[in-house]
Amino acid sequence: MLTIDCRDVESIKSELIVYVSDQVAAIPTLKTHEFILSTIEDDEIIDINVVISSIKEFLDSIGEGKNFAVISTNNVVSIRSISGRKIERDPIPQPRMFSCPHCGFVTRFEVEHNAHMKIHYL
Repeated sequence: MLTIDCRDVESIKSELIVYVSDQVAAIPTLKTHEFILSTIEDDEIIDINVVISSIKEFLDSIGEGKNFAVISTNNVVSIRSISGRKIERDPIPQPRMFSCPHCGFVTRFEVEHNAHMKIHYL
């Protein structure tokens, strides 16, 4: 499990999580100021160097690569502003999503999520 701290790039966190999880082939879990990448299989290990390079690629693709540093400490990767400036974008309204902690199933509907959760306890 690997935690990516996105406090300085909060407004692009949703785009970043999609890009990085696709590059690394990991299951993302969205948190308030960070996201967590988990392996698909328990015996796999997420290569932190691949995660760092994919974050840098994403930042370069939006023209912000020189303004942010990607720092790794243990199992935490932090994206920090070099100049103290944060990326500010108008937030795109995101529908509320429900995610299954057991298998990663995602839905926008709470009723569907609750019904899905029951299959794990049968």
